[in-house]
Amino acid sequence: MRDRLRIAIQKNGRLSQPARALLGSCGLTWRESPDHLFCHGESAPIDLLLVRDDDIPGLLESGLCDLGIVGRNVLCEYNERASSTCGQVQPSELRGLGFGGCRLSLAIPQAWTWQGAAQLQGKRIATSYPGLLARWLADAGVDAEVVELSGSVEIAPRLGQADAVCDLVSSGATLSANQLKPVEDILYSEAVLAGRSNSLPPVLRDLADTLVRRLDGVLRIRDSKLLLFQASRHEVDAVVRLLPDAEVPTQYPLEDGETLALQALCHGAVTWQRMEELKRAGARGLMVLPVERMLA
Repeated sequence: MRDRLRIAIQKNGRLSQPARALLGSCGLTWRESPDHLFCHGESAPIDLLLVRDDDIPGLLESGLCDLGIVGRNVLCEYNERASSTCGQVQPSELRGLGFGGCRLSLAIPQAWTWQGAAQLQGKRIATSYPGLLARWLADAGVDAEVVELSGSVEIAPRLGQADAVCDLVSSGATLSANQLKPVEDILYSEAVLAGRSNSLPPVLRDLADTLVRRLDGVLRIRDSKLLLFQASRHEVDAVVRLLPDAEVPTQYPLEDGETLALQALCHGAVTWQRMEELKRAGARGLMVLPVERMLA
C-alpha cells in the first residue's frame, strides 16, 4: 500500500504553473525527474504526476492518483460522460482554487437575434463538451444535434459544420473574430482540487487533510491584509461598520482607558480611499500589513 500522497496536475497549459505555485505556497518542494513527468516530494511525502489535463479525472477514478488540480469544465465533462463503475468512486470537486477562470458558453452567429433556448431546436451545435451540452439541452427541453469536435470549435459555423457552438470563453475575442457572440453560460469554470478523499486509506487521508488545511489557509489570505489602528471606545462601532469583509477585530485597551488598539484581518482590498474613510470615522494610526501565512 502506498504511503505517499500523489497529486496529478497539468504538465503544460494555463493551469500548470499556477498549480505548482499554489502547492509551493503550502510549503511543498520537489525533485523533478529527468523526463519531467514526475516530481518526488522532498519537504513532505507528497508527489506530483505531470499529465494532460484530460487524463486527470481518469487517474483519480482509477486510484492511480489521490488528488488532482484540474479545470472544473474537464472534471464535470468527465463525470457527465462516464458511466458508474462498480467498486469505484467518481472524482469530485473538493475546493475551488480561484485561478484559471472561464465560462463554458453557447455562442451564435452575430447576425442572429437571441430569443432563448428554443431557438436551437433542430440546430447543429459544435462543442468539445458533448456531455455538458447534452445535459443542458435536455434540461431546456431542446432537441438539437451535438457535433463533437476536438478543436477549432469556433470555426465550425463558417465551415458549415454547425449552426452554433458551445465552447470555453475567456475574453470573447476568439468568438468575435469568427463572427460569433456568447448568449448563454452553461458552466463557470476555474481550477479546482478534485479527489476521492472518502475512499483514501488512513495514512493518505491524513496527508490529504493536512494539504487541504494548508490550501485553505493560503486561499484565505491570498488577498488579505492585517489592519492595525486605534480608536476611542465610542468610535469603534462606526469604524467596524466600514469593515464588512473583516473578521471580528481583536481589541486591546490602552492605558488611558478610553482608547482601544484594534487589529482586523480584512479579506478585501484596503485602498487609500478606504483608509481615509476609516480615518474620518475615528480610526488613528492606521497600518496595513501583508499576511504571509495563516493556519486556523
